[in-house]
Amino acid sequence: MNYSLLPIGVVHSPFRERFGIPRQPLLVPEAKARLELLAPYNCTEAFAGLEAFSHIWLTFIFHQTMRNQWQPQVRPPRLGGNRRVGLFASRSPFRPNPVGLSVVMLDGISSQQGKVELLLSGIDLLDGTPVLDIKPYIPYADSIPEARSGYATGPPRASKEVRFSKTAEAQLQQRNDAELRRLIIKLLECDPRPAYKNRSRSDRIYGMRLYDFDLKWRVTEDVVEVIELVV
Repeated sequence: MNYSLLPIGVVHSPFRERFGIPRQPLLVPEAKARLELLAPYNCTEAFAGLEAFSHIWLTFIFHQTMRNQWQPQVRPPRLGGNRRVGLFASRSPFRPNPVGLSVVMLDGISSQQGKVELLLSGIDLLDGTPVLDIKPYIPYADSIPEARSGYATGPPRASKEVRFSKTAEAQLQQRNDAELRRLIIKLLECDPRPAYKNRSRSDRIYGMRLYDFDLKWRVTEDVVEVIELVV
């Protein structure tokens, strides 16, 4: 039996490629996005009362990780990228049906000139992600303090100090955006590099597409140096 699902909205986020996106929602509160609702769901009546909730669930499509064949086992980053677990014991985006679930902060609802948008933060979603459904987060039902969490016993800790080169510092000052600085620091201090790759080379330069620029950095021991913001 086949089912046809249509998106109700699309996410506009700073993340223009998969590499570097926070591995779970709410890990980086500075990561902000807009969820633009599509017709006929862009009516304010459909969101009456939602402003009273601080968080919402988003059901979405992993639109850039869809595969023709699924794999029964994956290598979670939390296990160093070397140990395999069953797909359904992970949150890997490579699933039989490319459907994801994220809980994010709802900062507000905007309605202007017939356009309805939800203002979000703490997101872990790629720019252009199609959203299938929205539900309010209800703490007494959705939070289970005594639940066991397997190998993911707690959030990843910041393991690196982030510093900015003179070039990157000057480029940030030109943008005059304190929120962008905080976002870059939070993204890099948890070291987004793939866990299964050789990390011993201190001369290797990494990059990710963020907003309208390429963020370039390198890692030496416990320090991440932001090299430049390439437009």
